[in-house]
Amino acid sequence: MAKIRTMTEGHPLKLIFAFSLPLMFGNVFQQFYTVVDTMVVGQALGVGALAALGAADWLNWMVLGMIQGISQGFAILMAYEFGAGDYRKLRQVIANSAILACLGSVVMLALMQAAARPVLLLLNTPDEIIGRSLLYLRIMFWGIPIVMAYNVLASILRAMGDGKTPLHAMVVASAVNIGLDLLFVLVFHWGIGGAAAATLIAQACSSLYCLKSLLKVSILSFEKKDFHLEPYLCRKLMTLGIPMAFQNGIIAVGGMIVQSVVNGFGVLFIAGFTATNKLYGLLEIAATSYGYAMTTYVGQNLGAGKIRRIRQGMKSGLLLAMLTSAVIAAVMLVFGQAILGCFITGTPEEAARTMEIAYHYLAIMSVCLPILYLLHVVRSSIQGMGDTVLPMLSGVVEFLMRTGAALFLPRAFGQEGIFYAEILAWIGADVVLVVSYFVRIKGLKGGDESGD
Repeated sequence: MAKIRTMTEGHPLKLIFAFSLPLMFGNVFQQFYTVVDTMVVGQALGVGALAALGAADWLNWMVLGMIQGISQGFAILMAYEFGAGDYRKLRQVIANSAILACLGSVVMLALMQAAARPVLLLLNTPDEIIGRSLLYLRIMFWGIPIVMAYNVLASILRAMGDGKTPLHAMVVASAVNIGLDLLFVLVFHWGIGGAAAATLIAQACSSLYCLKSLLKVSILSFEKKDFHLEPYLCRKLMTLGIPMAFQNGIIAVGGMIVQSVVNGFGVLFIAGFTATNKLYGLLEIAATSYGYAMTTYVGQNLGAGKIRRIRQGMKSGLLLAMLTSAVIAAVMLVFGQAILGCFITGTPEEAARTMEIAYHYLAIMSVCLPILYLLHVVRSSIQGMGDTVLPMLSGVVEFLMRTGAALFLPRAFGQEGIFYAEILAWIGADVVLVVSYFVRIKGLKGGDESGD
């Protein structure tokens, strides 16, 4: 059963960390089965299949990012109503969010199926891998409604302070995905398509687990009238969700432009770049968890009118983020080559060159990891205040920095230049977000200024 909690009382640092911890473990399991996908594909099917997976990555991430943006945007209003104690309104918000999510997933499925091949061609995907990349995307895009269902259900739980149920769902999904990966790829020999099918089935299991838990929450005893679409509520939800979806979408477009440049450097470079990008999720596991925690924490305290606690929570969130990013960076610098070796196979010459590319990129990202963690904490706090426009602006700046660096740095520094596109994108977003936070927090008036 889901265990909801209020974050409007108690020590901010303890609350944020306690809320984040199960989310981190959940993200670990989610990233673990993503990593297993890559390991199985890379080891069983070779460098070409690994490169095909990498060529599909950013377009797949764009869809996932937009879905996450929509669901997180909806969750902001849920957290606000939960913090305010208005459970009738909370039920309306959840019901209307569910209807909008269903409609949105159908539209997104149709658009992405139509766009998959043209986008891969636009990204200069090499002929020898484009067929496998397209197969992977076709299967993943048929599962868009499943991915939407899990993200919306998990967002509802997190908005009510429950970080444990999404963790349990991810444990189930991880076990299912790993088992099916081994079965579909190694036993049935379904190739890269089998890896995609395993991921979708695992997501469906996690969705059902979350739904089962939500149905047991007493304050969510829905009535038929809750599912009537309220125009003003739909506008509010879309005002929150669309900017976050656009923010993630435009970031992904920047990533696809980077991928188009990477694709011009050959299959071995693509494979090395992909191996490190598969660890990107591990690098930011804690960052995204702190982000979810800050959105819920800020949203609930804003609903309760406790403005000073928002400031206190920001300090606590930043402290946790900086300490955690330093630890993760150290681990990756020490053990990075061993981890990357799980993804890379081929002739000794191919493996050595791929490893050289992958570890160099990993080392650069690890050293700069605090910049990324600052981004997640500040952006999520602003979103928790109900402002998704300023974070969207930071996404635009992130896009401009990433694409500008990818297009121009390789001309000056060769392949080395592409490794710094991601770092410069983080820096650009941070500048916008830090300024935006101080502007936004000064604009919050009224409420309980006494803290607890």
